[in-house]
Parts: sequence; structure tokens; C-alpha cells
Amino acid sequence: MIVVYHNPRCRKSRETLEILETKKADYEVIKYLDIPLGEEKLGKIIKILKIKPIELVRTNEKIWKENFKNLEFSDKELIQVMAKYPQLIERPIVINGDKAVIGRPPKRILDII
Repeated sequence: MIVVYHNPRCRKSRETLEILETKKADYEVIKYLDIPLGEEKLGKIIKILKIKPIELVRTNEKIWKENFKNLEFSDKELIQVMAKYPQLIERPIVINGDKAVIGRPPKRILDII
């Protein structure tokens, strides 16, 4: 089953769900702002995505710019920041088994479904 970490307020995230509907894919939506992911889950997602934690951070968000922009973080510390401030997590994240992508642009998900 495909898992989508989704923010309903995000246009790219909504477009991703539209693609999955069009493809009649079997998927589960997790609204990560309502159900926090936690550090362990975020670490696993980052590992599946095969990226560095900073690549999952929305560095243009106001919270990042005002509080974290000029600071140095270890990977573990970045994961802690994202766990505490989930609005900093890039979205949507789509996982299909052992494959995952950030759906920006949404058509990227076609590579794993």
C-alpha cells in the first residue's frame, strides 16, 4: 500500500492525491500535522528517501527563517527540529514499499507507483 504524508492546505499535496485517484492506486493518507511523526519515524522516512535531513526541511518557512536559518545542526538535531515543528517538513512524501519520493512536482510519484 502507498502511504502519503499529506498536508491538505498544500496544493502540491492535493495534486499528488489527484494523481493517485486517477491511477486508481491503493493508498493511505497520513495528515502529519495532525498526527506527529516523531523522531524515529522521521529518521526511517529520511532513510527510505535516501536524502539528508536538511533536504526534507522547508527552509523558506517563516519558522525556519526566524528561528533556525543561521544555526548549525547535526542530522539528529534537524530531525528533532522537524519532529517539534512538523510544518517544516517538505510535502507530500509518498512511500511505496522500499521506494519513496517527495512529490514536488507531483508527477515525481509516477516513478514509484
